[in-house]
Amino acid sequence: MKHRIVTAAQMKEIERAGNAHGLPYLQMMENAGLAAYTQLRAQLPLGGALLIVCGKGNNGGDGYALACILARHSMAFTIVRAVEGFSKDGLYYYQLAKSLGVNEISLYDAGNFEGYDIVVDCLLGTGFSGKVEGEIAQAITQINMTPAYVVSADINSGINGDTGYGELAVNSDITVSI
Repeated sequence: MKHRIVTAAQMKEIERAGNAHGLPYLQMMENAGLAAYTQLRAQLPLGGALLIVCGKGNNGGDGYALACILARHSMAFTIVRAVEGFSKDGLYYYQLAKSLGVNEISLYDAGNFEGYDIVVDCLLGTGFSGKVEGEIAQAITQINMTPAYVVSADINSGINGDTGYGELAVNSDITVSI
């Protein structure tokens, strides 16, 4: 089997082309949420506590899309919105999740993410580069300190998608990407 590796810029172009040819960004987020949901269903103990930690970009939107899927399946979970702001499509799924009655807490109210069986990392996506700072750095540190099973959506937050390097990055048990 031959594997094709793409850069972050190429992936952005692939997504743009998909959107232009009938695969809307909203559907891409829904697909990412469904992939994460499938993995979570296999890992989450019956009645287990689940936390989704979201950033403001499209990776955060993947987390909010996952939240909508979980809410539709009557699964209990909590969202942490680590930073203010949303991408356009992320805002759509955030508003939908809120309309479905999801429980949201702030990063500061989340403590050290104690008491959760699974933590889902939806902070930073494949387009991230640079240095992690502020609330995102705090959230990554808290995720890395939790004894919970950690699932990263698309890529471990803090990792540069082109170099594979990250000074501060989520250390997940599994990364789900489509």
